[in-house]
Amino acid sequence: MPVQRAGIKASNPVGLAAGFDRHGEAVRGALGLGFGFIEIGGVTPKPQPGNPKPRLFRLTADRAIINRMGFYSHGADAVARRLDRYRHRGGRGTVGVNLAKNKTSENASADYATVAQTVAGLADFVTVNVSSPNTPGLRALQTEGELRRIVERVRDTLPPGMALWVKLCPDLGAAARAALGAALATMPVDGIVVANTTVSRPVGLHSPASAEQGGLSGRPLKTLAARALGDIAAASEGKVDLIGVGGIENAEDARQRLEAGAALVQFHTALIYGGSLLPYRIASALARSPATVCDTPPAFAAGARPNGRTPTLPSVTAQ
Repeated sequence: MPVQRAGIKASNPVGLAAGFDRHGEAVRGALGLGFGFIEIGGVTPKPQPGNPKPRLFRLTADRAIINRMGFYSHGADAVARRLDRYRHRGGRGTVGVNLAKNKTSENASADYATVAQTVAGLADFVTVNVSSPNTPGLRALQTEGELRRIVERVRDTLPPGMALWVKLCPDLGAAARAALGAALATMPVDGIVVANTTVSRPVGLHSPASAEQGGLSGRPLKTLAARALGDIAAASEGKVDLIGVGGIENAEDARQRLEAGAALVQFHTALIYGGSLLPYRIASALARSPATVCDTPPAFAAGARPNGRTPTLPSVTAQ
């Protein structure tokens, strides 16, 4: 069930979200689970230890996780060496790198550009992460001016044809989502990832760890992430591909995001609770579906996107 969307080619539209393999240590294994593409990271320019432990909590009763890792990273050079070794050993598959900034850095755009330049030619896409709740001041970068500055600087460091995504948080208000969706559609980006973890705590959480600080992912994020995707889809008017993330646990969840406007989907927390066969099961179920789940967005009928690339838009149907 191959797809070519958001500037990448993937064997299927089901991807591994950033945060699972933070350092590029499990690329071959993750792709072997049945994911069509994977995203490693977040990766910072320099190694950093992240926030103090404990910083990761399972909310088993809620099928959720809270993390406040704080971009625990081995650094861009270490990740690039692992990717280079993987490629030289014949490693294939679509691999992206989630770009992050060092906690003490005062120049976010320079940090993102440094990581992008370090992995250029080794990864297939990079994602500008301005939406983690665990690095002070990071979410303040989710404004049109800041994002345009970052996106243009990162784009200048990438080789032609390498895809660039931006990842947003689900906690923005409707007006902010509308403004960012419209603005990003005019920037040289290939995809918008919606959404990262949430600092909100939906009513009805049962796990004792639900009061811990950090970003919440998994089942409780499903409704909020789906609403954010719908708002960004409406605001961007089909001018840029969307990647749906947050609370996806099964093929029906994935199909709903695709039908709501996503070109691709990702998950991470569900892998913890659903087991290693989950990516294969979801991708297989989508392939068996008689309905098209990745239709061509109407705005693409007129031709190229604002970034100048004319997308190839295969239908994802049963094969």
